[in-house]
Amino acid sequence: MIELKDNELKFKFPNIHPKAGCNINFQRTLRIPDDNNEYPLPPGLGKFPLHHVDDYEKNLPNKWKKHGGVFLPMYQSEALWISFKGSYPCAVKVAAGKINAISGQQWSNTLSKKPQDYVVSSEQQWLDGFNVSEGYIRQFVAMPLGEGFTAEEQITNKAEIGGLQIVVYPMKESFYQEFFGEVSNRLSELVSYSILTTNELGFAPGGLMRQSIEEDGYGIDAWDQENGSRCFIHLLNSDEYKLVTGSNPPHQAPSSQDYNEAGMPWFEYYSDNKALPGSDILGKLTSVAAKSVEKGDGPLEKNHSVTPNNIKIIKKSNIVRDGEF
Repeated sequence: MIELKDNELKFKFPNIHPKAGCNINFQRTLRIPDDNNEYPLPPGLGKFPLHHVDDYEKNLPNKWKKHGGVFLPMYQSEALWISFKGSYPCAVKVAAGKINAISGQQWSNTLSKKPQDYVVSSEQQWLDGFNVSEGYIRQFVAMPLGEGFTAEEQITNKAEIGGLQIVVYPMKESFYQEFFGEVSNRLSELVSYSILTTNELGFAPGGLMRQSIEEDGYGIDAWDQENGSRCFIHLLNSDEYKLVTGSNPPHQAPSSQDYNEAGMPWFEYYSDNKALPGSDILGKLTSVAAKSVEKGDGPLEKNHSVTPNNIKIIKKSNIVRDGEF
């Protein structure tokens, strides 16, 4: 089952093991410069607020009401990163506009081994964008559908889906016992459901960031693909958020230039685990800044190059990636 609590999606599989599951939230962050220079990891500036579509159905599009799900507010050209929490390993597929953010392939419910099209939640603490080459991603940047920016439009020539799509599969109990030696006292009742959506905002590839997508060290047979839960996340333009919810949206994140000049930290993460190669499909996408020039819209606003001067080295034992401005 999936619960929404404290602005996190909590995927739980009590029929597999009492600990089976993971928590996923969506972090506000800086939009790094889209200048083809490579940047370290920007901070988390707090969770985006998440809401049930059903709670605000009178103020939302009919197709949102039809499919249900959750939504979060984003400004145009704003960035986010996805946080994965939980010690029980789960295989997590992430797509933007039904384009897999790891492989570049179009959506399928099942996991793929070659190429690996998912991350392992207990090993991959975050995902900041599209897997464009080994050790590098291009940041998730929210852009309107229909203007040619999003990965969905660049790959399919259609602007239909938008948003994010996530499916989570827990590790099979037998594998969990083998790797971790814990016997379950599982519940007999199976509880799971799916949430589907479409919307008018999607994600386009932004600036280039140093981030490895770690190879699955457990093997694809470890994941219980008969007991998954999937969730579609709507993106609501922040300018419309108060009209829908009655609450003000989060303030806009500072520019990378302002953040860096204030001496705030950036992060470098090192892992001994093997990194996946980049996706040839995603590696050919045009970034937001380049697409803006291509379309004749001029240079992207607040896109000044910066030289990060306060870089913190983090490892699994001391992971901290939150910041304040």
